[in-house]
Amino acid sequence: MWEGYVTAVEEYIAAYEAVTAHLVIDRFHVAEQYRASFDTLRKQEMKRLKQELPEESYQQDCQRTLWLLRKNHRDLEEDERLRLRRLFRHTPRLQQAYTLREELTAIFNQSQSVHQARCWLRAWLKKIEQDKHSCFRSFSKTLTRHWEHITNYFADHVTSGFVEGLNTKIRTITRRCYGIRKVSTLFQRLWLDLNRSLFYTSKHSTGLSTT
Repeated sequence: MWEGYVTAVEEYIAAYEAVTAHLVIDRFHVAEQYRASFDTLRKQEMKRLKQELPEESYQQDCQRTLWLLRKNHRDLEEDERLRLRRLFRHTPRLQQAYTLREELTAIFNQSQSVHQARCWLRAWLKKIEQDKHSCFRSFSKTLTRHWEHITNYFADHVTSGFVEGLNTKIRTITRRCYGIRKVSTLFQRLWLDLNRSLFYTSKHSTGLSTT
């Protein structure tokens, strides 16, 4: 979402008539921001609870909840949800922020069109405006400032996840091989890594074995 990068991409699109693309800010970069806002509140609330609660209550209800709070609610087991409910009894503010975070994630997961997503996002923003102490107020400004580019995601639901994963794999290969001098060698190693599962599946299906 860096302004210089966004401007450069927009200028490139405008400069070439053959390019019909529209700019999309990746949903996972968006999620990184609003989850960071929630995590800041979590740290503040846990610090407060540690000072205010009896040690036994803090250990029983608040400790070891970091990863429970970071997981999506739909991925939690029933006992994990019970542990979160015990924590939220001590911090309604964190519970409210957790609910708003999950609502925002659900919008990105469930919206079927740009129009539908924008309606739901406006409703979400109204909730933030009504709470002057919301941890998402800074993020709400980011969402408003990049409104079109963020909501463009809902047109095709495309992300840069594959590209970023591929770049990570390339960096891993170059580290693992202690430097690769030829581009052709890099592409050979990359092809082998990307097709390894298909290679071994083919070996096992034909009854061949490797040593």
